[in-house]
Amino acid sequence: MTALQDAGWELNFASAAQKGDHAFDLAQIDIATNSIAVNDSNFDDWILKLAPDAVIFDRFMTEEQFGWRVAEQCPEALRVLDTSDLHCLRLAREAQMKKSGSLDLKNDTALREVAAIFRSDLTLMISEFEMDVLRHEFTVPDQLLAYWPFAVDAPSETVRFTERQHFIMIGSLIHPPNLDAARWCKQYIWPKIRAELPVAELHCYGSYGQRFAGELHAPNDGFHFMGRANDALATMENYRVNLAPLRYGAGLKGKVFDGFLTGTPTVMTPIAAEGIFVDCGWGLDDIQGFACEAVRLYTDIVEWEERQLKERSLCAERFDRSAWRGRLPEVLAHAQKQCHAHREANFTGQMLRHHQHRSTEFMSRWIEAKNK
Repeated sequence: MTALQDAGWELNFASAAQKGDHAFDLAQIDIATNSIAVNDSNFDDWILKLAPDAVIFDRFMTEEQFGWRVAEQCPEALRVLDTSDLHCLRLAREAQMKKSGSLDLKNDTALREVAAIFRSDLTLMISEFEMDVLRHEFTVPDQLLAYWPFAVDAPSETVRFTERQHFIMIGSLIHPPNLDAARWCKQYIWPKIRAELPVAELHCYGSYGQRFAGELHAPNDGFHFMGRANDALATMENYRVNLAPLRYGAGLKGKVFDGFLTGTPTVMTPIAAEGIFVDCGWGLDDIQGFACEAVRLYTDIVEWEERQLKERSLCAERFDRSAWRGRLPEVLAHAQKQCHAHREANFTGQMLRHHQHRSTEFMSRWIEAKNK
């Protein structure tokens, strides 16, 4: 939002969700907010009056609900899908972990998600790895994809090693990969760390996690469930080592970037490292190796400072805010210029809009009529 604002775009934010207790007030940054509803033709009148040049859909479910309405009322508007992460990949990995066997990317979610990508004029991808998945597994053409990762400014000064203590895990527990990581760490990884560091503690933070508090909170073992962190960065900067033991997932991991932003070295699995590092070998998926790395970073100030420096350098090389901030307006402006040519070339998208997506449209219209 701020990247587009800096380029002079006027922004409107619309959501069919209920506003949460901890929602950011967009009025603080001069962005108008609008309440909309699914299966409601009032959206048609609103979007027609607004007449946007571009519409960005937050994940494929939003495109399914509102993409056909935007295309009908504002056919010249650029339709952009923001994936956040590739849902079909995350669910395929979860299924593989639970049932073993091969990775089945061609799941039901992929049928919906990839269809939304083909229907859109452009899809923003947060991970280069996932762009390769779309190219090779689903033959999505390059002109439909744009790389748009997290952009950060790594701090030059942070809380020092000697002023920090204990380990931290953080992540919303409404997100299944985070809950699985907390359980896996508590049962298998933390006992090995605790055996080497009997005074150290692990503090696990996660919103929507109170129903799991009885399961996760084990203070006698040094494993403390802390609930929601009011300020993730202010909380993390007091800890010496950040743990990210994710066994499945997709996209870029915010908890790893929180480590970058607070100068807190992170021990992570390959899933947590995916899309962030290039051939660095930092991802550890064996329990013993993960625990040993955590103990080494916790106890060795030289190792800790070297890792902190490497992570800071990585941010500057791959995710520097000043390098990425201005690219999004440029990407969207280029896509607008090429929009008609790309739509003509995207015959798969034309077919989906003509057939499959029409079923979504008429289902929505039927629900609206039924509700009346």
